[in-house]
Amino acid sequence: MGDVVRWCTGWVGRSGPPVRPVAGRAVPGWDAVWTVGRPPGQVRAVRAGDAALAVIGACGADDHRLAAGLRAVRSGRWRELTDWPGSYLVIAEHGPLTVVIGDLSGQHPVYWRQSGGGVWWASAASALAALDGAPVDAVALAAHLAIGQPDLLAGRSPFQGVHRVPPGWLLRLNAGVPSVERFEPVEYEPVPMVEAGPVVGEALRGAVAARIDGRRAVSADLAGLDSTTLACLAAERGQVTATTFTDPRLRDDDLAYARRTAATVPGVRHRVVTGGPGTVYYSGLEDLAHLPVTDAPNPYAVTAGIKRVVLAAAVEGGGAGVHFAGTGGDTVLSATGYLPDLLRERRWGTALSHAQVRARVGRTSPWGVLWRAHRASRTDSSGVARDAVAELRAPAGPWIPGQRVPLSRVPLLAGARWMDQPVRDGLAEALGLAVEQAMVGPGRLSGWMDRADLLHLGADMNGWRAIAEGFGVEVAAPYLDNEVIRACLAVPAEERGAPGAYKPLLAAAFPNGPVPGFVLSRVTKGGFNGVSYAGLVGHADTIAELLGPASRLAALGLLTPGPVEAVLRLAGAGQRVPQGSLHLAVATEVWLRQLDVRPAAWWEEVAGRVATA
Repeated sequence: MGDVVRWCTGWVGRSGPPVRPVAGRAVPGWDAVWTVGRPPGQVRAVRAGDAALAVIGACGADDHRLAAGLRAVRSGRWRELTDWPGSYLVIAEHGPLTVVIGDLSGQHPVYWRQSGGGVWWASAASALAALDGAPVDAVALAAHLAIGQPDLLAGRSPFQGVHRVPPGWLLRLNAGVPSVERFEPVEYEPVPMVEAGPVVGEALRGAVAARIDGRRAVSADLAGLDSTTLACLAAERGQVTATTFTDPRLRDDDLAYARRTAATVPGVRHRVVTGGPGTVYYSGLEDLAHLPVTDAPNPYAVTAGIKRVVLAAAVEGGGAGVHFAGTGGDTVLSATGYLPDLLRERRWGTALSHAQVRARVGRTSPWGVLWRAHRASRTDSSGVARDAVAELRAPAGPWIPGQRVPLSRVPLLAGARWMDQPVRDGLAEALGLAVEQAMVGPGRLSGWMDRADLLHLGADMNGWRAIAEGFGVEVAAPYLDNEVIRACLAVPAEERGAPGAYKPLLAAAFPNGPVPGFVLSRVTKGGFNGVSYAGLVGHADTIAELLGPASRLAALGLLTPGPVEAVLRLAGAGQRVPQGSLHLAVATEVWLRQLDVRPAAWWEEVAGRVATA
C-alpha cells in the first residue's frame, strides 16, 4: 500500500520553504510549487513578465490558449481560467498575488494552512496535517457521516488546523496573506433545454477529446445511458474497448442495451465482465493493504473488487490508457429535488402534474410525494438547519427510510443516530455556528441537492483513480468537468427532471448521433443493489469486527457498535436497512486505520531542516 499517489502543493512566504514534498517534482518556472506522481503531460505552465499560470490535471487548452490565459491572470478574470475542457487545478501568479483554484466537483480540492511564517496550500489535506502531525477533526468526520450536505461545514477538512476551500471558491494569497473568495455564481442564469442542448453536446465532446491524444488506448463503461453516451463519443475518434459488468444478482437490462449498442456503433469493441463471489460490496476488507489509499474517506474502498475486474478487462482488451466513466451523469442530466421549488414559486399546476407522474412510477400517492416536498418549501435554509441542530441535541431516535423523510437542505443520515451524544452535541454546535456564518448557497433546493451530489461524486472519483493507477489507467469522468456542469445545471431542474422523459437533455444534445436513438429513448436504469446486499450479508462478520468496540470510529465517539450490530441482523433477515450510512461508516473506518500505517514521511528537509512525517 502506497502513499496518496498524486498530489500537488505550493508555498508562499517571506523566505524559502522549510521543507519540500518527498518525490516532488518542481513545476517548470515556479520556485516553490511541486507535483507528486503526476505524469509530465498533466503538468503545464507558462510565464511572461510578472504573470504566470500553471494547470495540473487533464486540461484541454492548447499551448496558445494557455498563453492567452495570462491576460486573464493580469486582469483578475479568474473564472476564465476554469472554462477549458477537462478537469484540472489552476495556479496563477501576478506580482505578489498567488491564486489557487480547484474544480467545481472537488476532484481537485484545495486545502491550506499557515505554518512557519508562510502559507502552504495542497490538494491533499493529509500532507498538510503531516507538517506537524495534526490530528483528525472528529467534528468534520461526524458531519461526513451524519449530514448529506458536504458544504455545510465548508471550511473544515478531515484534520484540525487544515482549512478547505469550497468548490466554486478560490484561495487568494496576497503577499502571503490568505483569503477565500467566490468566483462561481451561486446559481446560473436559466437556459431553456432547447437552447442548452447544443452547448451540452459541445461541452461533452470537448471533455472527451481532451482525454484522447491519438496514442493512448481508450476504454469506457458501457452500461447505462450516461456511460453509453461517452463510449459513443469516444468511438467517433477511434476504437474503444467497452466493458459491461453483469451479474446474476443484478436485475437490469444494461447488458442487452450494451450488446445492441456495440453491434450498431462503429469502433466499439465490447467485453462482458461477469461477476463472481469476490465481486460484491465489502469484499477484501480483511486486507487493508489491497484497498485504495485516499486523502479522505472514500466509498471505493468498499467496491474496489468490482472496479478491479472491470479495469482488468479493459486493459486486457485494449491496453492501458484512458477509461471513461459515466459518474455524475445522473446529477447533471436529471433532477429530483425541485418540487419544493415549484411549491415555493406557487407553480401549483406544474408541481401537481410532476407529483402525479412520480407517484405512478413509485407506486405511491401524489399527495405523499407533495408532502415530502411541502416542508422544504415552507422553511429557509437557516430554519431547516436549526431543526437539524435540535434533532442532534435530542436523544437519537429510530431510523426512518429516506422516502418517508421530508426533503431538506440538511438531511440527517442514519449515521447521526449511531454516535455518542457528546459527539452529536459537538456537531450541533458546529452546525449552528456554520449557519450563522454561512456562505450563501443556491436559493432553490434543487441547486443545493445538485451541488451536494457533485461534491460527493467528485471526491469519490479519487478513490476510483487510486485503484486505476495500479493498472496504468487514467479514469475520466466528463460529466464532472466544469463546463459540462455549467451547461447542464443552467437548464432548470424541472426541465432536466421532467418525469415524462428520462434525461431529455441528452436527446437535445445529440439529435443527430453518435448516440443511437434506441439508447436516448431508454427509460430504464441499472443498479448495484443485488451485489451490494449480497456483500452486506456475506461479509457481515467482517463488517461487525471492523465497526466493533475496538474500531477507530468507536474510539472517537462516532459510532456505537450496538446499532450497527442491529443493522447487520436486520440485513441477514432480509429487512430494509440504511446501506448508504453503513457504507460511509465502513469507508471511514478503513481510512482511519490506513492513517496508522502510511509511510513515515510526506516531506523532506530543505537547507538542513528536518523532514516532516
